[in-house]
Amino acid sequence: MHPPLADLTFSLVGPGRVGRSLAAWAEAQGARCLAVAGRDGVAGFSTAGQDLLLLAVPDGVLGEVAAALAAQPQAAVALHTSGSQDAEVLAPLRGVGMIGGAAVGSLHPLKAFPQPLPDPDQAHGVFFALDGDPPARALAHRLAAAWGAEAAEVPAAARTLYHFAATLAAGGVVTLLALAEEIAVRLRLPAAVVRGYLELSRGAVAAAIEADAAGRPVAAALTGPAARGDRATMERQLAALADLAPRKVRLVTDLARETLRQRARTGPLTAEHRELLAMLDSQER
Repeated sequence: MHPPLADLTFSLVGPGRVGRSLAAWAEAQGARCLAVAGRDGVAGFSTAGQDLLLLAVPDGVLGEVAAALAAQPQAAVALHTSGSQDAEVLAPLRGVGMIGGAAVGSLHPLKAFPQPLPDPDQAHGVFFALDGDPPARALAHRLAAAWGAEAAEVPAAARTLYHFAATLAAGGVVTLLALAEEIAVRLRLPAAVVRGYLELSRGAVAAAIEADAAGRPVAAALTGPAARGDRATMERQLAALADLAPRKVRLVTDLARETLRQRARTGPLTAEHRELLAMLDSQER
């Protein structure tokens, strides 16, 4: 059996953590990478006759790099890996390459890349956000399928907040874990406590994944005193936090209020929930 990408040729612009990972995943499925360039080495760079030009450069220079690449003939399809930008940032490439220019699109992996991840198993189950011209979307779907990943269109109008929500799902979670660590350190608790928080977070995320797999809202996995409507515990926690880190009280009350709002998506709030919400609202006055 031939690998699913055995007939695919491509070049990579932007051999950073994301670009090197995706290129390795493609090669593992039979594709051939013919050339690699950094964002500062695209003058005279041509991918004419190839199937794909993959751009994995920072968002802020993507338009500039696309314009520079448009000076030379390019591949039949150009895909970028940005989450916040849509396909139109590659519009200059529509005028070059094969007849009618390159089809342009996006292929954003919803995954953290703390370092290059060349193991193709790392692609399994990853969600890829797509948009762009039909041939570009078709090739992006083909790549995702070959990698055992999921893919769906995220249109231009949704891109900014799609990407913001991604920062909440990853960076936001780590920010809160870092705050938990800071509180433990300030209380001079053993290092094992922080490891316990990390394991607790792993279990909470696993419960959220299970809820989604069962067709229930992620909010069904909410836990903690706010989710339970435990006013007495919340009052004690806020009072203690006001002594230790008073500038964090507003953050915690806002998070508790948002927890209650998300809890309401799974069913009516109880009298205890409403009583807690009233207490939280009084903190603002």
